[in-house]
Amino acid sequence: MTPPLIHPQFDPVAFKVFGWPIHWYGLTYLAAFALFLWLANVQAKRPWNAQRGWTRQGVDDLLFFGVLGVVLGGRMGYVLFYKPAEFLQHPLNIFAVWQGGMSFHGGLLGVIAALAFFAWRRGFKFFEVADLVAPCVPTGLAMGRVGNFINGELWGRPADPSLPWAMIFPQAHDMVPRHPSQVYQFLGEGLLLFIILWLYARKQRPMAAVSGLFLIGYGAFRFIAEYFREPDDFLGLRAFGWSQGQWLSAPMVVAGILMMIWAYRRARGAGTPSVART
Repeated sequence: MTPPLIHPQFDPVAFKVFGWPIHWYGLTYLAAFALFLWLANVQAKRPWNAQRGWTRQGVDDLLFFGVLGVVLGGRMGYVLFYKPAEFLQHPLNIFAVWQGGMSFHGGLLGVIAALAFFAWRRGFKFFEVADLVAPCVPTGLAMGRVGNFINGELWGRPADPSLPWAMIFPQAHDMVPRHPSQVYQFLGEGLLLFIILWLYARKQRPMAAVSGLFLIGYGAFRFIAEYFREPDDFLGLRAFGWSQGQWLSAPMVVAGILMMIWAYRRARGAGTPSVART
């Protein structure tokens, strides 16, 4: 039997600039934002989006608000959803983002708030903004999982040693072959979700339908991936044997289904699939 793979133990520092360390994880965030900017500009040029007044400057401004939502929401989500007691004892650690600890679900809430503020300031409807953003998000999620893999963090649950891609993560301190769940999430909620959303958004859809499909897709892929991802040791599994990530993802699927039903019913009631402003 072929021995399991061993995580290559990348140096978390990619290079240094004047002695200042530049981490791979930070570079994956930069790549995520660059990909978003490119893809969002492509979306903004689609006829139904251009008619609403989307411009390159508008997309640039949207990225600024989105970055704030991701960083602030992601950090606060981690604090509230995963380690509230620890941060209550050491509140200043909330600002120690270099130590890691970001929550996607918190980041999502932060982005929703940022998009709502942007829409209000620029005179858009919320879902006009959210539908443009949704297909551009999965590539950023994929980059985040690349960063997780490079850091050797968020490893998977124990796997059958005969699994060809089973991998030992020395950071787990047990030398047990595990699922490389970061790769699963890269492929599912990153690459595959991007393909699904990008193809779906190539045509004009009822307002909120693209956003609804994003919630369904991410929630489903994340829920499945959690069966292969090691639960946080300070949380473990909860009711029904679900992890915290699954409990946070299941409502996303439900919300996405309800949004798509509402979007298509609303469009049929109006007699058109148009998402143009009324």
